[in-house]
Amino acid sequence: MENTAKSKSKKFAVRIVNLYKHLCDKKKEYVLSKQLLRSGTSIGANLAESEYAISEKDFLAKVYISLKESAETLFWLDLLFQTKYLTKKEYESINEEALELLKILKATTKTLTKKLKNI
Repeated sequence: MENTAKSKSKKFAVRIVNLYKHLCDKKKEYVLSKQLLRSGTSIGANLAESEYAISEKDFLAKVYISLKESAETLFWLDLLFQTKYLTKKEYESINEEALELLKILKATTKTLTKKLKNI
């Protein structure tokens, strides 16, 4: 999980930053895009922080935060698409990556939760 999720979340964060710049510069959209920037980059930031967790429970908590931020990011992407700030092509491309991250993090939290319950 760690290397896959961490590397994918970093690549995703770069895409989010570039999308944020595009939305601000070309679409003059600042409010929704700022929310997207915060949640979309927070996924990787929390995974980076989890590397230095003080316990397995702390590690799980950080991964859960990343999962929640993934869900929020999907919300903002959908809202930007529904309000016509993103084209269908733009939306589908980045939404696919966001869903992939969500699935990885969902599986990870499920596995870690089971592991901690068995300790």
